[in-house]
Amino acid sequence: MRTTLLFIPGNHPAMLQNADVFGADGLILDLEDAVAATEKDAARILVGEYLKSWKLETPELLVRVNGLPSGWLESDLEAIACDRLSAIVYPKAGVEELYEVDRILSEIEKKHRLSHPIGIIPIIESAQGVVETDDISYLPRLKGMLLGGEDLTADMEIGRTREGAELAYPRARLAFACKAAGIDAIDTPFADVHDTEGLLADARTARSLGFTGKAAIHPNQLLTIRTAFRPDPKDILWARRVMAAAQDAAKKHQGAFSLDGKMIDKPVVKRAEGILSRAGVQDGAIPHETK
Repeated sequence: MRTTLLFIPGNHPAMLQNADVFGADGLILDLEDAVAATEKDAARILVGEYLKSWKLETPELLVRVNGLPSGWLESDLEAIACDRLSAIVYPKAGVEELYEVDRILSEIEKKHRLSHPIGIIPIIESAQGVVETDDISYLPRLKGMLLGGEDLTADMEIGRTREGAELAYPRARLAFACKAAGIDAIDTPFADVHDTEGLLADARTARSLGFTGKAAIHPNQLLTIRTAFRPDPKDILWARRVMAAAQDAAKKHQGAFSLDGKMIDKPVVKRAEGILSRAGVQDGAIPHETK
């Protein structure tokens, strides 16, 4: 599960060298905004070598590439194409561009004889991207979608606030589209790396809207994000009780049953299973008869 994705500048050897100790579920090695035009060539070589030398199973390795309009995309992909690369993170995504990216990736995979397809996580960071979110969510290769709050608010010519009310609509739209398509919904980074309280509130808001994870721009943000997305102990206890009662009801061939005076049916059991899954509890499987 991609609960925490950490951006790391692709031209920062020291951070790359220590990236495996940060504890993120995934690392987004950045060749786009974090790298000046004069350093693009050196950064893609560094990231390419880093990927090819990677020996660990986790964290997941992703690369934010430069978009098609930049003229650098194919050079990026040639440098980073290898079996260690899980997916590219594609900026300012739109439907037409992503079809072309899919075509280019197919050629790259064939040329480099890769053992698996390279996934795509598009960044929704423009008004057009938000409008096209539903269509984008069903495109080939998608593993998730990432909301880009800074570029989106700039495109909309509105301010970015600590509370994030201006992102309520695009957040909800992206979360629903991802859930319907069965892919991850990843929330925008929180810009103030010193405001832990603001980050916690922001991440909890994202979780309440249905996001499955959140991107980070500093390793110090990872624990707070993980805390926000971890189920409350009271919810875990409730979910355990629901699953135990569901097992009991299944033995009696009951489709619905009562717990604490409230009716429990399949949607409630499914919610309990989801809570236990997010908490890392292994005994949360839905009984066969209640599926």
